This record gives sequence, structure tokens and C-alpha cells, in this order.
Amino acid sequence: MKLFWVFLFLSSLNTYSQSKAQSFFELSSPEKWWVIIHPFKAKRALIISQDALKVTDSISETNQIINDINGGQSDAFKHSYWMARLAQNMGAKSSLKLGIAHEKGNYKTFKKNRLEDGYLPDKISSDMDLHNNRIGIQIIEKNESLVKYDLIEEVIFNIQLGKMKVIKKDDQGNFLNCAGNIIPLNSLEGTWENDKCLTNSRS
Repeated sequence: MKLFWVFLFLSSLNTYSQSKAQSFFELSSPEKWWVIIHPFKAKRALIISQDALKVTDSISETNQIINDINGGQSDAFKHSYWMARLAQNMGAKSSLKLGIAHEKGNYKTFKKNRLEDGYLPDKISSDMDLHNNRIGIQIIEKNESLVKYDLIEEVIFNIQLGKMKVIKKDDQGNFLNCAGNIIPLNSLEGTWENDKCLTNSRS
């Protein structure tokens, strides 16, 4: 029975293969194991993940948050909203495990020198994502009955309040260390741990 749901998940992924979703075979091994262990939740997770990408794209085109998917406010929104919606539909524990599996997968992506969303992942990005995932869970724990529109507004409010984490940059998009100095791009190439700095998400 478990294999049936895994194959159902595969079929759903392949149907969506021309968009941003990955096929099962392109998932990292930690994410594949999550699917196998949680077969009844896998399809719901896929649908919610697709929705999170679409909503993030829409919100990023407004002036409510800064459109920066590489460590900025829209990146923070994507992870927090994604995790909140997952928690609403399949519980916090399974959702957090999926978030952790995704970040473990990002480390494997880094080791293979592959890109995620057009960028090479690193530890500071993973730390940021895990923090914002937890904020998404907390939002739902406080009010699990939030409807979609209200949840979007709540996530945005938490970003504007500074409860999320983003990677520190200047107005030109240069990465800054915690002292506020520009980090040379060549020093970031091929590094998992580097001098990037997390800061609160307040604009």
C-alpha cells in the first residue's frame, strides 16, 4: 500500500514536470526518504509546495515585501508560508521534518556543485530557511484556522515586524558580513560556510 502512494506521488510530480516542481527522481535522497516514510501526506505536500511557489511569485510582484528570492524577504516569505500551509494540512512534526530534509538536500546539492533556484546553496541560507520555517509553524500554532488570505497577511506582517531572518546586503545587492563590509564574490565561490550574515527581516 505504501508503494502505491509513492507511485501516485511520482505520477503527480511528472504531470507537473514542465513547471517548477521536481520529479521524484530529481529530489534529494533525504526528500525521497520523507516521501517514502510519509506516503499519505506526499501528494498534499506536493500541492502545497506548488501553491507556495505561485503565491510567492504573486506577492513578490507587490510592494509589500522586497522582491529578493536569494536570501531576501521574498525568500523568507516562501519558506514561512510553505511551512505554515504544510502544518495546517498535515501537522507541525511532519512539516518540520520535510523542511529539514529539504535543507539536507541543499547540502548535497552544494556538494554536487548544483544550483537551487539559480544559486549555489550555502550554510547561512540553510540556517535562514530553517529559522523561517519555524516561524511559519509558530504562526499556525497560534491560530491554526487562518484562511489563506489571512495567513499570507500574517506572514507578511511577521516579515515586516522583523521576526524572520534574511541575509545581510547593501542597497546594490552586495552581500555584507556582520561588520557591514562587502564580501568579495570570489571569496564565496564554492564555500558552504562563509562570512555572510543573518539579520532580521525588517525593511
